[in-house]
Amino acid sequence: MAYWLMICRHKPDVDALRDKHREAHRAHVVSGGGGVAKVLTGSALTQDDFSTAVGNFGVLEAASREAAMAFAETDPYARAGIVESIEIMALASRFQAARIDPLTRTT
Repeated sequence: MAYWLMICRHKPDVDALRDKHREAHRAHVVSGGGGVAKVLTGSALTQDDFSTAVGNFGVLEAASREAAMAFAETDPYARAGIVESIEIMALASRFQAARIDPLTRTT
């Protein structure tokens, strides 16, 4: 497995659409897109006012870049047309996922 940084930038003026799909998005995150990836941590991205959403990010554990991209592309936000762009970046092989603790705990 490898670690990936996923950055999804959202289109402007999609607040109502984002609200409509938020619960499905959260379910997708929890399930790892049906097991395609494991989301170690993530959050909304905002403007400098700390509330106006402009996207979301996640640190993913996935077998490949293609798996990480598949997770991002099947997110309900992406399928609903909210996402404008997806960027997947590899994290260093020495990335210390355990430092995200307690989010990496399974118990």
